[in-house]
Amino acid sequence: MAVAEIVTIGTELLLGEIQDTNSRYIARFLRDIGVDLYRLSTVGDNVQRITATLQEALMRADIVITTGGLGPTVDDPTRQAVAKTFNVPLEFHEELWEQILERYKQYGQKPTENNKRQAYIPANSIPIPNPVGTAPAFAYELGTKVVISLPGVPREMEYLIEHFVRDYLKRRYGLQETVIKPWVIHTISKGESTIDEIIGDLEELSNPTVGLLAHPGQTDIRVTAKAGSLAEAEQMMAPVLQRIREQLGKYIYGENETTLEEAVGRLIADHHISVEIIEVGTKGEILSKLKSQVPDLANGEFIDSYVSNETLKTLLKESQAQQNADLALGVRLVSNGDKQDLLLVLRGEEIIKEGERSYGGPPGDGQIWAVNSALDYLRRYLIEK
Repeated sequence: MAVAEIVTIGTELLLGEIQDTNSRYIARFLRDIGVDLYRLSTVGDNVQRITATLQEALMRADIVITTGGLGPTVDDPTRQAVAKTFNVPLEFHEELWEQILERYKQYGQKPTENNKRQAYIPANSIPIPNPVGTAPAFAYELGTKVVISLPGVPREMEYLIEHFVRDYLKRRYGLQETVIKPWVIHTISKGESTIDEIIGDLEELSNPTVGLLAHPGQTDIRVTAKAGSLAEAEQMMAPVLQRIREQLGKYIYGENETTLEEAVGRLIADHHISVEIIEVGTKGEILSKLKSQVPDLANGEFIDSYVSNETLKTLLKESQAQQNADLALGVRLVSNGDKQDLLLVLRGEEIIKEGERSYGGPPGDGQIWAVNSALDYLRRYLIEK
């Protein structure tokens, strides 16, 4: 099985000036053709550091795909770095220069002399014409290894992936049509370690694989199967997904693209009940999320000042009566030393339930945790109703 690494090149990436969307696209492409991706690296516009990164990647991987650094300026050093990696000179390709001239002609412009640099690629490499941009790409093969250098412009990179790289890799490595099918189950109110105790044996499977990803107040369970067809992958995943659903039950709020607010909004709509929200310390996030799902059934206000627990309950009762709401949810988040305390109050005709919780994780995640906890408080009531 071929193994790949991705190397994104550009000092602007390291400075946070632009977002790397190329790696995500290439990672999904490799997944779809059945190539395992082992590592992503980002390196600045420096020939020595790029060369070192490529040499290290080639020790681990069969396929190294680079993006960026193929422009005409001195800070576009990918060509030089690849040549140095394989100890070969750069070689001028007249046909690539003609293609660059033609592209500029289509733009109604004339290339400058430094554009000619783009027609130089490592000797003995395979030129990859770029009909949607001015930066030719190339592939350098050595034994079973290959470095494929693509432009950093997403539109150009994606075009070359689909019109050259896909078929090239399939031919070179004899890749069969492979489906890698991911499935994500979203859970809430159970920590990563607790879920690990419940389904830890599933995490030892090799195909499908099972992994956990923790968020404030939530844990995602990702199940991924690799097979020759979508139907086969789904068949492999089915018993694993079924067991997770059986063992975690009410702690699961959705799967794949479903968000927590979508799950709660659907329950509110199904019950056709109106909900009044009073928030203290959460910046109106709970109401905002619910109104995005059920704008006619969710109302309320955010209070940006100190409110005691008893005052919150009083305000909640009054607001619910004024709006004639079926349910009312009161939320109060306050800092308490090195932790944050959360009060949750749910009212119908009277107070149905109330609870207090504390969060001692990273302070910046406290609000996210509180919002998720409040939404789940409402969700749990509605699914049991």
